[in-house]
Amino acid sequence: MARRAPLAITLALALVVGVVGTVPAGAGSPSSLRVQATVASSLSPLMPVVRLHFSADVTASSLPALRVHPQLATTWQQIGPRSVQAVADTTLAPLAHYTIDAPTRLRCVTRCSFTGLRPYSATALTDLSWEDQLLATLHYLPLTFTPTIAQVNPAQPTPGSYSWSYPNLATSLATQWHRGATNVLLTGALMAFQNDHQLPTTGIADAATWQALISATDQNQLDPNSYNFVDVSTASPETLTLYVAGKATFHTVVNTGIAVAPTQTGIFPVYQRYISQTMSGTNPDGTHYSDPGIPWVSYFNGGDALHGFIRATYGWPQSLGCVEMPFPAAKLIWPSTPIGTLVAVH
Repeated sequence: MARRAPLAITLALALVVGVVGTVPAGAGSPSSLRVQATVASSLSPLMPVVRLHFSADVTASSLPALRVHPQLATTWQQIGPRSVQAVADTTLAPLAHYTIDAPTRLRCVTRCSFTGLRPYSATALTDLSWEDQLLATLHYLPLTFTPTIAQVNPAQPTPGSYSWSYPNLATSLATQWHRGATNVLLTGALMAFQNDHQLPTTGIADAATWQALISATDQNQLDPNSYNFVDVSTASPETLTLYVAGKATFHTVVNTGIAVAPTQTGIFPVYQRYISQTMSGTNPDGTHYSDPGIPWVSYFNGGDALHGFIRATYGWPQSLGCVEMPFPAAKLIWPSTPIGTLVAVH
């Protein structure tokens, strides 16, 4: 008849079996695990910063913090017995470059630590919905943003809805805006913001522009100008109407391009301006022209510009693509067409 082992020895054997039989990444587990990391080159708020797969079971709560430069707070989430992912706890700075130190090994004794690290570079994607929100909040877009939840910081991405600030806004302009998408209203608004903040007026939100947008929203630095819009009609007689803050404030007859050099139809942002300029180029017949002292110039599409020009009559095609008008009209309109102002030709 077999003799029974003492109770103390039985308990000790059970404890040893418990340690050897599993390799959890927790306190008291003297294990070294291989780690396979998956890091995308582009970071998005909808995706994890990194995913890790271990050579044995792990517990997310036992893992040390992920190292990211510049600093980015993250939380580990369990997605499988041997897999975890790190998600950002704070907002990613759009177009910011991050270095993520992804682990290659994990060792746990009394506590867990990453014993091997491999740096990965990743760039945060731009966020057009957030861009919409900030530009609307700063009044650079003709839209009013209304948050649907309590907004602690207006500079942070927040769910919300939009409404048009000016009910009389031209339909041709209103139909151009689409939430969270690149469009001419967003481009013009961003160019206006960049111009006010002494940034290159590219109409594209680079890292410096994003930093300025967030800072301006934090400090409530609203657009110092009204939202203006220029409507050019090529119907006879050709006319120009200036809208200031949604209201038609000025109307004049103009000349657009002749048949062989027509003014392109569409909506374009003003991108360059001069009080006076010499305009030169080639006529349709091959001869050259040079016209000095052209006043109150606002370029909106390639070589097409709003400007003053002396003609015997106005209201029909006579230019090589520009929108010509009498000097007094051009002088009156010019202060209301800063960089980013949209010009619609139809």
